[in-house]
Amino acid sequence: MDLLRTRNYSKRKQYTISILIIVFTSTICFFLVNFVGYGAVALILLMAVSLNAILFDIFPVMISALLSALIWNFFFIPPTLTFHIETPEDGLMFLMYFVIASINAVLTFKIREFEKKQRDEEEGLKSIALYNTLLNSLSHELRTPIATIIGAVDTIKDNGSKLSDSNRIELYSEIEIAGLRLNRQVENLLSMSRLEAGVIKPKKDWCDINEIIFSTIRRNQKDALDHEIIFEPKEHLPLFKLDGILLEHILHNIVHNALQHTPKNSIVTIEANESKGGCILIVSDNGKGFPENELGSVFKKFYRLDNTVGGTGLGLSIVKGFTKAMDGKVQLENRKESGSLFTISIPAEKTPINTDENG
Repeated sequence: MDLLRTRNYSKRKQYTISILIIVFTSTICFFLVNFVGYGAVALILLMAVSLNAILFDIFPVMISALLSALIWNFFFIPPTLTFHIETPEDGLMFLMYFVIASINAVLTFKIREFEKKQRDEEEGLKSIALYNTLLNSLSHELRTPIATIIGAVDTIKDNGSKLSDSNRIELYSEIEIAGLRLNRQVENLLSMSRLEAGVIKPKKDWCDINEIIFSTIRRNQKDALDHEIIFEPKEHLPLFKLDGILLEHILHNIVHNALQHTPKNSIVTIEANESKGGCILIVSDNGKGFPENELGSVFKKFYRLDNTVGGTGLGLSIVKGFTKAMDGKVQLENRKESGSLFTISIPAEKTPINTDENG
């Protein structure tokens, strides 16, 4: 919980709350003074001033320190209900209280300011490190397909008449693959920007999960030439009311990640099931899996496994963000045999498909 949010309150609200804290504390002390003595009341009021110093800006705190000193004098220092102080000891005690309350307020405020500055600096350094990681990743992920497209286009322009049909088709294929790769990275960057801005609002509609999975498989066909994607649709799976675009993006990122980071001839399996409160999708592969000590980090932004080539480290963080946006959960574990297993649970309203056309 960030207590410093109270500093965003309006000045009027800060003054009001800080004064109310002192008044409330003083009221309690009024009923306790016969048991604890007016000296102890001063300590209790100092604690209230310290609380205000933690919560609010310096001027409301100083006002509360002054108010607490006047209340202590008027209601607690003999003779009560007057600002007159009879003994030099009480006068000195009152003076010391006001000085200590003021110093306490200022020091507590300054300490809090220093700690906030340190936190801001640490967050700034973390942000710089994250964006450096992103830029380093993008320098490879964007430069490579751009260079491929430029090289292929130059070859076609300079040697158009000399190229055979097969060579020309091959160059067009390289341009297409590079273009899809660029489009994927731009999609991920836009998705991450939407997540960070908090503007992801699922648009729910009745969806056929089988069709969403088939669409995901089609999108990954070119990357799956050396792999096998297995999916056995369930005919009687109900329709689910959810955001099909977000769900397809989630599946696409997981499947694409599996195809990119598993050996050739690996098998990626997709399974869809109905749960009591929605749907469950399972994506597994028979690759090497994830290091056990890094399972908790794979959904972090810009995270990439050591010794991996390519990728910006955004795919799985987007998976988690989109799943969370739909109030769902995503879990990752290593399979007992080999490979990884993602389980996505999405709460959703469902309606059974009526297979009896005459009924």
